[in-house]
Amino acid sequence: MDAGTSRSEDSSTSLMARNNSLRNGRLIPQLFTSMPALSEAASYLAETTSYLTSCFSDFSEQTTPGDSFANEQELMTFSSEQSSESSSHEGCGSDSILSASTHRATHAPQMNGVTRRSSSKLSSENKGTLLESASTSTSSYGISLFQGLIERARRTVHGSADDIGWLQRDPRMASVEDGTERFMEILDSIRHGVHRLPKSAVYLLVPGMFSNHGPLYFINTKTSFSKMGLTCHIAKIHSEASVEKNARELRDYIEEIYWGSKKRVMLLGHSKGGIDAAAALSMYWSDLKDKVVGLVLAQSPYGGSPIASDILREGQLGDYVNSRKLMEILICKVIKGDMQALEDLTYEKRKEFLMKHSLPRELPVVSFHTEAKISPAVLATLSHVAHAELGESAKLPVVMPLGAVMAACAQLLQLRYGEKSDGLVTCRDAEVPGSVVVHPTRKLDHAWMVYSSLNDDPSEANASQVCEALLTLLMEVGLRKMHDSAMKDQ
Repeated sequence: MDAGTSRSEDSSTSLMARNNSLRNGRLIPQLFTSMPALSEAASYLAETTSYLTSCFSDFSEQTTPGDSFANEQELMTFSSEQSSESSSHEGCGSDSILSASTHRATHAPQMNGVTRRSSSKLSSENKGTLLESASTSTSSYGISLFQGLIERARRTVHGSADDIGWLQRDPRMASVEDGTERFMEILDSIRHGVHRLPKSAVYLLVPGMFSNHGPLYFINTKTSFSKMGLTCHIAKIHSEASVEKNARELRDYIEEIYWGSKKRVMLLGHSKGGIDAAAALSMYWSDLKDKVVGLVLAQSPYGGSPIASDILREGQLGDYVNSRKLMEILICKVIKGDMQALEDLTYEKRKEFLMKHSLPRELPVVSFHTEAKISPAVLATLSHVAHAELGESAKLPVVMPLGAVMAACAQLLQLRYGEKSDGLVTCRDAEVPGSVVVHPTRKLDHAWMVYSSLNDDPSEANASQVCEALLTLLMEVGLRKMHDSAMKDQ
């Protein structure tokens, strides 16, 4: 008993000392008196998990089966001695009883002693095993419970940090080429009236998500191209449908244009529209390779989107604010779309798709990404998304503060991940492997490419001119690829 008490007191003193030492300057001040960056939070959570685990391990070591059964063994011995003394006093009544009692006292006690010892030994072993199993089970459950909670918190804090820019870290992916300088030269010449896009091609603009509910999506660009005598179409697809469904529709759309005009097609896809167009070319390249000139992906989350991943992936912020359910109601119930459209933009789905369907290396590809402006002035920016008809001739512009929304999202991504973005797509995730990448220094948000702003600076290029410059650069990349291919054949 004294030994067990001593061990318990020593262990208690050890635990108190450990807790005091932690309070005095190792773990607790780091966790509760400092303000670490989010990138460091995961390491502190891991340290906390280790500390809690060690507490449970110490507890299980202190309460060993031998210590717990020391008291029980003493109680069993004391009870057996009392029974023997009682039997001896009852056996003193008569000679026959005394004789029988004497016989029992000389023979039975040896057997009973053996039986008691054997029974006590077996009972002690069985109970010891049960206690040890229960102690181990309780300790393991407690450890796994805390580890699960801490791991969930770590995943929430860590978010998509390991996924952003995965294309650039994958050794299987081709390197990119910087075409920003050449793009700026082309854009400057366009603003001075030099237009070089050929009329021998058809220009197909592929809109992104929610474009069906923004009537002016790409309208200014199409109007500008038509004034130059170019054949330009906006793909009529359900932008909230899945990537694979839209890929099939775009394949049919391209073939219809080609067989109707006998002209090859140059594609420019914005946001998810770029993903849909790339999927069509990668999945059906054997059918389309003679009908397509090349592809421009403008602000497209080719590697995936942290916004989509954080909303939909289990253990992320979407679990705590019900954003997954809200997006499901918005996409499926309100605008009659498919939730798969958003899921296809998560890192998990993009990795899975690109491992099966990569863009053909011979296809000319240009990637375009920008960084949103994060300043108080952008809160007053209004984007013109539609017209409201007021009688036969009067129209009232419908505007939305898309610039403010994009700035807020860009600020969130900057603070949480330290990543530059246009508000929805990070710059690193918009770079297609093997493509010519354009990243201008001008601050442009995700919506600027397709909706005109009411306070656009006339001294800067507009969205139509930027699209024209991107397609002109694509044409040059295609001609260079053809030249390189011809040189290899010779």
